[in-house]
Amino acid sequence: MAIPGDGWVITLDGPAGSGKSTTARLTAAALGFVYLDTGALYRALTVLALEAGVMPADHEALGSLAISSELNVRAGEDGQRMWAGDRDVTDRLRTPEVDRHVSAVSAVPEVREAMLSVQRGQRRAPGLVAEGRDLGSVVFPDAHLKIYLIADLDVRAERRARERRASGHVTDPATEKQALQTRDETDSTREVAPLRQPDGAVVVDTTSQTIEGPVARVVSLFSELKSR
Repeated sequence: MAIPGDGWVITLDGPAGSGKSTTARLTAAALGFVYLDTGALYRALTVLALEAGVMPADHEALGSLAISSELNVRAGEDGQRMWAGDRDVTDRLRTPEVDRHVSAVSAVPEVREAMLSVQRGQRRAPGLVAEGRDLGSVVFPDAHLKIYLIADLDVRAERRARERRASGHVTDPATEKQALQTRDETDSTREVAPLRQPDGAVVVDTTSQTIEGPVARVVSLFSELKSR
């Protein structure tokens, strides 16, 4: 199959802690594609909203903030960096405070509408690997390959706790499990672009796998697709 004019698109959706970010980043590197962590866009907007004192209930203000925020993704020496105008906000994206508010901010219809053009604007040849929660269902419903990652809740909580501790935050798996349960419920029950398995997606369970497993699986699936 020939390379599409605007590039291949591979989407990875799934709940927090299922391995989306690492799998997508390494898959993109293996294929020479652009990597897009769409969740970082919503986290960056949440950072701005917290700074400005804009509450999730104020949909109009959040929508306006999303439009004026000038969020953009840039490549850095250590991977994808998230910028708001001329300010790099990457190091503030994974704080517990952002974790507590990002689902509510992400659920605002005005926010999701404003983010569509930003996300779709990252598509270019030879290809894009994008990860999030509504990539294969809403943002790129025409994606050439759709993956839905899942993992046991306890395993996801342990992974998230390790990430937090590596970033200098005090936490434990029990705390992260409760936070993940709350976020899963919020993400899957929101009215706009809820978390769900996209039509035609291949389910990959990462519970008992090292990161090499899901990456190899996605690369293999793409190779099969490309050879048709």
